[in-house]
Formats: sequence, structure tokens, C-alpha cells
Amino acid sequence: MKHLENEPVLSQNVLEALPGAVALIDDHGVIGAVNQRLSVLTGYEREDLVGQDIAVILPDLDRQASCVARRNRVGAKASAPAPLDQQLAISCRDGSSQLVTCSFSQFDLEGKLWIIVAINDNAAQRAAEVARGIAEDRSAQVEAAAAAAVAQSEQRFRLAFEGNMAPMVFSNQDGTFLEVNDSYCKMTGHSREELVGNDSKHFTYPEDIGITENVTRRLNSGETDQVRYTKRFLHKNGRIVVAEVSVCSARDEGGKTIYFVSSVRDITEERALSTQLSYQALHDPLTGLANRALFDDRLEQAKARVIRQGDLGAVLLLDLDDFKGVNDAYGHLVGDQLLIMIAHRFETVTRSSDTICRFGGDEFLYLAEGLSSDAEAEKIAERLLGALSEPFRFDGVSIDQHASIGIVVWDNTSTHTNNVELVQNADASMYEAKRQGHGHLVVFTPDIRLEAVSRFALVQELRQALALGQLEMHYQPIIDLTTTEVVGFESLMRWQHPERGWVPPDVFIPLAEQSDLILELGAFAMHESVMAASLWEPQGPRAVSPYVTVNLSAHQFHDPNLVAMIESEIAQAGLAPERLVLEVTERVALHDIAETLVIMDQLNRLGIGVALDDFGTGYSSLSYLAALNPKIIKIDQSFVRPKHDQGRSNTLLEAIVTLGNKLDMIVLAEGVETPAQLERLHDLHCDLGQGFLWSPAVPNEEAITMLGEASDT
Repeated sequence: MKHLENEPVLSQNVLEALPGAVALIDDHGVIGAVNQRLSVLTGYEREDLVGQDIAVILPDLDRQASCVARRNRVGAKASAPAPLDQQLAISCRDGSSQLVTCSFSQFDLEGKLWIIVAINDNAAQRAAEVARGIAEDRSAQVEAAAAAAVAQSEQRFRLAFEGNMAPMVFSNQDGTFLEVNDSYCKMTGHSREELVGNDSKHFTYPEDIGITENVTRRLNSGETDQVRYTKRFLHKNGRIVVAEVSVCSARDEGGKTIYFVSSVRDITEERALSTQLSYQALHDPLTGLANRALFDDRLEQAKARVIRQGDLGAVLLLDLDDFKGVNDAYGHLVGDQLLIMIAHRFETVTRSSDTICRFGGDEFLYLAEGLSSDAEAEKIAERLLGALSEPFRFDGVSIDQHASIGIVVWDNTSTHTNNVELVQNADASMYEAKRQGHGHLVVFTPDIRLEAVSRFALVQELRQALALGQLEMHYQPIIDLTTTEVVGFESLMRWQHPERGWVPPDVFIPLAEQSDLILELGAFAMHESVMAASLWEPQGPRAVSPYVTVNLSAHQFHDPNLVAMIESEIAQAGLAPERLVLEVTERVALHDIAETLVIMDQLNRLGIGVALDDFGTGYSSLSYLAALNPKIIKIDQSFVRPKHDQGRSNTLLEAIVTLGNKLDMIVLAEGVETPAQLERLHDLHCDLGQGFLWSPAVPNEEAITMLGEASDT
């Protein structure tokens, strides 16, 4: 660093350390440097004075005479030359002037004469008069101060370089290291001996070689004096270090580059964090799949490619069937593990050109590109469904999981459709697939959208109908096949739309089950049915009041408030608990056998019976039947009036009735329409029956009349 020590600019530190206003001039009177006190005294900024003649601020100075006097003293190196003082008027920037005392001291620096002009105002002059005895030593003090300042400046520089926590490098014009600090050695893992005399190529990440060399060329050409760039280094242990490098050039008076100073910042962790945050912003935190934001971006790109290439694209919406049951049965932790495993399986069948995304909850979106037909999209959907064919096993749990898929395919004539509409169309197709049963796929058509809009409108109208009292309960009699007495009624909901007329239950009940409206309808049905049953008088020789059966959906049966709600309703109506029977299908009851057993135990304790509906069409597991021990088994009407293979259906009907009798369960046959069917059931010793042979479902007023007529006979 010795080439820095004698640069005149370093004398600035000395000038600032002096007590008064000071200017440093050469032997021609040109100002080379001034201190801050002189700027304050005159009002001129430093850059306004440097390079100007001293006459700018001291117009009365006899420069020629003083310079001659000073030159007479040059060469007296054995003793410090005495200062030359003058009383002069100093000119300020605002046009004013004031009397000052100027002291001129000279010193020689490597053969070049420099003159220090110390300027004191009147107060300083008076102080100088008091201290006139020591003024003769001023030149020696200045020289000593200059030397001390240079040494102090060098020390500060060393501390700032060596002790800097930021890695720093001095290099020459071709990038060779002249000096490095300890922080740079620590960042690269190389010692100072391994670095000085070499350049950074041997520990630069291969793909980043050339970045520093290009920067060096720009700096050497004078295109710029400072550059900031990012590159990767290879630590000695092989670790990749990402660094931000700031380089500036030091030039001599002629503008030639002398060396480069580089300050380096290790941004490896910062870049890793940025990458992680970027990944998290575009990916699902649970499964690691793309999220909706990334999917939308990929979809926009895919639509642009379809326009350019003229092929087809497709969006597939997958919704898991009965996933809520997994969370209800095993908890959300198991549900999350299942979603992770499902996502992994989907990834294994995802084409490299496509994108799989977790849309939310138990729904997934799949973007397929480069298709030539709808059939290709269907094949992709079949592969996704096939990925779910094997049960998922973990932590001692085995779960069968299926999905329904809606598909929407578009070409370059329909790319104007926005992303939201595409997903909505896929969603409409998915719900149509669910209506067809588990594990189905449906390709979107405009009719599906119309049906979806119609269903949505119908749900809104159903909600209004409930609020306006347009829904009512009808009751179909249940007949004792031995005595022909009416022993009960099945409660069935009816909706007479003001414009559509009677809306079938198999139309509006499934719609309600797809929303939270089913719970409101269920509460309405329970209230109306219990109140109606409380009005039914005892009938027959045994004088037993008829019971009422109320159908429960899956949402209702697994509603934690079910038992409390039923207790409240029967207490309010004053209905005996044994006169209420709840109907659930096999599929609902056996979805979560453990929870079902808990619910049935609570109902049994209240004295409320349970009827297993549609028996023979669901799981029909005999072991589960024994565990559930329902009060009533309702034989599905497909066995009572079979459409095909009547002989086999009769055999199954006989087996079911016999099974119920052996298990001491009441057997009820649905859909009885003819005397022949009644005779067959009677011969099999079936207990109860219901169907159009006796009566359809009727309003409660007619049910009461029916009971009265039966009582009269």
C-alpha cells in the first residue's frame, strides 16, 4: 500500500486536524486542499476552492513577494523554516470581507514544495499575539502533525480493511488478487497465500466463469467506475456460495486504472430464503403440489400455446369421494397423510408437460396440454382414477379412496374463456360425475352448464320454499301383514313449486345433500313428523298408537347435535320415544361402523328405534348386521318387484326375511303394489309392508282420517 501514503489527498486528514482555517497551496499559489473551517469562514464549498488561485479569497496577497521569501527558505532542512505572517482582508462568498492574519508555512514532500496558509480571524490573531513565542515552531509542528496524520490514516485503513466483517479484495487491472482480508478467506475457504497472486477463476462456479472477466473489461475501458453483480463461488469444501460483488476502480491523475477494490456480500442464505418463499407462494404447503396461483399462470401459458400450435388443452377437476368421512373417522392428521399419499400417486401418472395442482380441501386440478382429442383427456382421467385403485395403508389403517372427475377441453377458438369459467365448467362436469356414482368421469358439454345453473337456481328456490312454508310432510302407512292394521307411517317430504308443480324428492333431496341445506330440511322434517305423530290416536285391538319413521341423510346421522335435537323435539311434542323410528341406509350406517355404534347406543338408551333402509343393496355384511342390531330391516323394493331374473330375486327375498326372523328383527317390505306380491310376503312370514297397494304418502289430515276409518271397522 506504500503507493497510497504520499498521495496529496491523504493530507486532507491533517488539514482537518488543525485548529484554524487552513489552505494548502503549491509554489504557484494554486489551492490544492482546504479544510472545513476555511469553508465555514468564507462560505465557499471545498470543491469551489480546490484548483483556484489563492487570490480568490486573499486578493491583496503579494503572491510574488511572499513566494520569493518562501523560496529563500527552501532547503533549510536542518531546522524548520519560520512562518511568514501577513495582515490581509479575506473575501467571502457573500461579498463581505474581514481582516485576518495569514501564516505561511512550507514543507517539502519528496522534493515538491507545499505551502500551508493558516488563516485566523481577529480573535485568533489576539490569541496568536499571546502565543507569539511558540509561533516560530509552527512549521515543525505542522510537519509532525502531517506525518502523524498519514500514519493514523494508514492505521485506520488497515483496520477498515483487515477488520472488516465484509469480505474485501484489492486486485490489479487483470483481476489478479493483490490483497484479501480474513473475511474473504473465510467465505471461500482458501488461505491468503492461496489467493494472493491468483484470480477467482479456480474457485468460481463453472457456469459463472466469465462474469468477473466481463466486469473487469468494462472497468478498464472506462465505461463505468463502479459495478455490482452476483455470482457463485465454490467453497473449498465444495459448498456453493452465492455472493453479491461491488467493484470500484481507483485511477491516477491521468485517469488510468491503478487497481480495483471489491466488497463482497455472502447472500447464500438470503437467496435460499427467497427461493423458499417463492416456492411457498406457488406451492401447496401440505402436498408440495402447485397451488392455484401457479396453476393459473401455467393455464395462461397453455392457452397461448394452444393459439400458436392449434392443438387442444384440458382442465380436469378431481374431487375425492367421501373424504370427509376419513376426517370424521380417523381425524384430520390421518386425512392430511392420506392427501399427501394421494398427491404422490397423482404425480407418478402426471405427464412431464402437464401440471397437477391441489385446488383446496380434497379437490385437485390437472392441466393437460398438447392433446389431439377429447379421448386423450379421458385417458388421462382414467389414469388418475387408476392411481387410486389400490387401498392406502399407513399406521395400521387401510383406506379405499375414490374420486369423481369433471373434464373441460378447449381449442384455439375458445381460449377467450377465462380461467374461472374453465374451472367452473370442470366443476359442473365433476358434480355430474358424482351424480352417476363414485369413480366416474364426465366431459363437459354446454348442457351440463345449463343443468348446473338450473340446479343452483333450484337450491336457492328450495331455500326460499323452506322459509316460506312451501314444504310439507306426507305420510305413507305401514301395514301389519298379519292383522292388516296400520302400525306406523313413513314420513316423506313433498315440495309443490308455484311454477314447476310437484318437484320429486329424488330431485331436490340430492341437491340439498350437496349443501348445508340438508340439515335445515332434516330439522324441519323431524319437527313436523314428531308433531304429526303426537296427534295419532291408538288403533286396533291392542290400542297401540302408530309410530312415525323419519329418514336421515348421512350429514344428519353424523351430526353431533342429532341426539340433543331429537330429545328436544319429542319432549316438546310429548311423544313417547318408542313411537319414533329413524331410517338410515346401509351405506350411511356402515360408512363408519364405530361411530354408528356409538350413535345407535345413544338412541337405544332413549328408546328410539332404528330401521336399516334399502337392505340388500348396500354392504349387506352379516357381521355388521349383528353388531348394529336394528329394530327394523326394510327390504328394498327391487326384491319385492324385481325387473329381471325373478326366480333369483325371490330366493334372495326369502333369505332376507328368514334372516330377519332368525335375528328377531322386524322385516318390512317396501314397494308392495299387487295382491300377488302381498301373498308372497305373507307366505314368507314377512312382518310389515308398505306400498301403493294400500296408499301413497298422504298429508297428515288424510292419515288421521285413515286411522279413524280403520278404527271404525
